[in-house]
Amino acid sequence: MVPTAPAVNVDVLAFRDDLIRQGLLIATGVPGVYGRGAEFEDTLTRVDRLIQAIGADDHAEVVRFPPVLNRVHFERSGFLESFPHLAGTIHSFRGGERAHGDLLRAVEAGSDWSAAFPPAQVVLTPAACYPVYPMLTGTLPDDGRLVDVMSYCFRHEPSDDAGRMQMFRMHEHVRAADAETVTAWREMWLGRVEWLLDTLGLDGRTDVASDPFFGRGGTLLAASQREQRLKLEIVAPVASDDQPTAIISLNYHQSHFGALFGITTADGGVAHTACVGFGLERLTLALYRRHGLSRAQWTSPIRVALEL
Repeated sequence: MVPTAPAVNVDVLAFRDDLIRQGLLIATGVPGVYGRGAEFEDTLTRVDRLIQAIGADDHAEVVRFPPVLNRVHFERSGFLESFPHLAGTIHSFRGGERAHGDLLRAVEAGSDWSAAFPPAQVVLTPAACYPVYPMLTGTLPDDGRLVDVMSYCFRHEPSDDAGRMQMFRMHEHVRAADAETVTAWREMWLGRVEWLLDTLGLDGRTDVASDPFFGRGGTLLAASQREQRLKLEIVAPVASDDQPTAIISLNYHQSHFGALFGITTADGGVAHTACVGFGLERLTLALYRRHGLSRAQWTSPIRVALEL
């Protein structure tokens, strides 16, 4: 059973429309898919620069992947077991001239032409960290590994809420090591996140959260995730004050990815992993929601922090 999307209130629609009128976002005719105006992109870049500065002393391995993921790795990750409703697959034409003619006739007739496009070897990346786990396969160094990764990501969640885009950017830090090291690392990042919120003047709070697992079995998974505090979210007003949106998440996966991808610690144990993820569009939207759509009117401390 696919979770029912909450009703969109008037404030959500008004905020989206104001962003479009201001040229910060560009409508495409598809819910949750936007172009970014020059100022919005500039603000997002400055926010990301601040995030990079916070973790600079950690000297993480910096990697960047395109927003597509090896289909085999995607299948192994377990994403389809828990979130089939969010997945975005890629299909490509591989037919000959006859199949091409059938395709064009179907398009002209306005009928379904998707059968001409079998699955490709890649799918759309659901989270920036997913390509990282296959590259960690094998034995980790004594102190584990720390990876800085950023990518566009896709979630099939069509919405009029500007804070719930179908295609968006996540900047993540991924830690792989033994359980004690990984959990301590996540707690350390909680303090850093609080500093970031203060610096940006955002009214956020930390919530124990759960992922949007699919179906009736997902209800039990979500309850277990909350009970173990595996997912922490920093939420702040984005599209509305009444329904704050997750702008940062801190996730402890336990040995899930370590077992799936054969990642082991130096002493031979199954590695644990955690990640801290920054939703760059959501953080940028939260700034405009909190401080107004005109950057010229933002307070001096915020402008200094972003080097405006």
